[in-house]
Amino acid sequence: MEKIILASNNAHKIKEFKEIFNTYEVVPMKEIGFNEDIIEDGTTFEENSKIKTTAISNFLKSKNLNYMVMADDSGLCVEALNGEPGVYSARYGGNHNDQQNRDFLLKNLEGKINRNAKFVCVITLQKPNGETIVGKGEVNGTILTKEVGDTSFGYDCLFHSTELNKCFGLATAEEKNSVSHRGRAIKDLLNKLNMSK
Repeated sequence: MEKIILASNNAHKIKEFKEIFNTYEVVPMKEIGFNEDIIEDGTTFEENSKIKTTAISNFLKSKNLNYMVMADDSGLCVEALNGEPGVYSARYGGNHNDQQNRDFLLKNLEGKINRNAKFVCVITLQKPNGETIVGKGEVNGTILTKEVGDTSFGYDCLFHSTELNKCFGLATAEEKNSVSHRGRAIKDLLNKLNMSK
């Protein structure tokens, strides 16, 4: 089975990728000995995902290993805030704190009528020969005026999904996965990967 190195150590993300890329052996980056901090200083999701794949690809080349590398970058884009928090979604409130991020978002949306938003995910896969394939996924919705349901994951408790007609904070894992931006990006990438063979 062909290996794909995933630029993540996040158990939830690893599980999700393994389930969908089930014809490949998905290996988290720590298992190849990659423990460096990658500086994600891109201005778009695509740039950041490419920064991660390039860093790990270079590491593999230095070890004379020829594996595909995959990385994703995702976040929340709010229309009335010119696409913010965007690539800064994880540290919008100043550091990596979900509650501060949500509080800062609600403060910035005070008095705004347009609360349209979307979650965006971009996944880049780089082959050993340098060929790059990019998958993209989005899910549309609106930002609520207060938190609803499960507050343990990012902006989910503020995001009301148009398709589900339900807040992600109240949705089951199955419901959320059926429309999720990451799930859609993974499927888009997998289709393109299969066509590139």
